[in-house]
Amino acid sequence: MLFMINGGGASRPQKTQTPNMKFVIIGHDSPEGEAKRKIHRPAHLANLDPLNKQGRVILAGPLTDKAGSLLVLEFETQNEAERFIQNDPYTVHGVFERVEVHPFMQIFPKPS
Repeated sequence: MLFMINGGGASRPQKTQTPNMKFVIIGHDSPEGEAKRKIHRPAHLANLDPLNKQGRVILAGPLTDKAGSLLVLEFETQNEAERFIQNDPYTVHGVFERVEVHPFMQIFPKPS
């Protein structure tokens, strides 16, 4: 599994925490990703659900060309973002063969 880490600087559920950094996570599917995705999707969504309930999921979903997934999530640190995706069922079970984590600064729409 290859992780690429780079440094740098709509209505959502109510926030219960105030992480102030957003991270773009790109999960690139493995050759078996499409088949494995169907099996591990419920666990992947269950892993994201607590963040969603805290208002920390900006957006998340599969790329429609079946290349992988895009997530924009809020964490306090890059290490926290990396640990989250390293332990996500899609990473653990080989849906993703490569994951990138990038700090992100949202300009539009203006964050509330």
